[in-house]
Amino acid sequence: MKRSSPRNKMASATLPFAEPKAKKKNSLLWLFEPIESDPGFFQRKLFSFDAAYLDNRLYVAVKDGNEPWDGLLVCTATQHHAALCSEFPQLTPHPVVGKWLYVSQSHPEFESIAPEILSLVLHRDPRLGVETSTRRRKR
Repeated sequence: MKRSSPRNKMASATLPFAEPKAKKKNSLLWLFEPIESDPGFFQRKLFSFDAAYLDNRLYVAVKDGNEPWDGLLVCTATQHHAALCSEFPQLTPHPVVGKWLYVSQSHPEFESIAPEILSLVLHRDPRLGVETSTRRRKR
């Protein structure tokens, strides 16, 4: 049996014509559609999330993955948690990033609550969003 050397494996992995690894597209990007036409909107990666900004303010981030990283993160100050959770009882503080609220994609009401939250984002609800120092990227 012929053994392949590590050198041959390295050479084939670095060839300029080698196929790049396909990135999995986030299936939750449809949530951004209502705000994409806003002139202040831009989207960028936030760790492994896709994040939505309006006027350099971070409002929401989405990811489809494994719990607890599978749903909608609502970026807000902790002082607004009670008001938002009373309006949207499906929201809970994220188990890892507790300063932000979260609704899992597996929640039975996810597809109805998420667009409602994005509607609040579009109207720039003062309870939502956090200031960032991010400069706007060109689309």
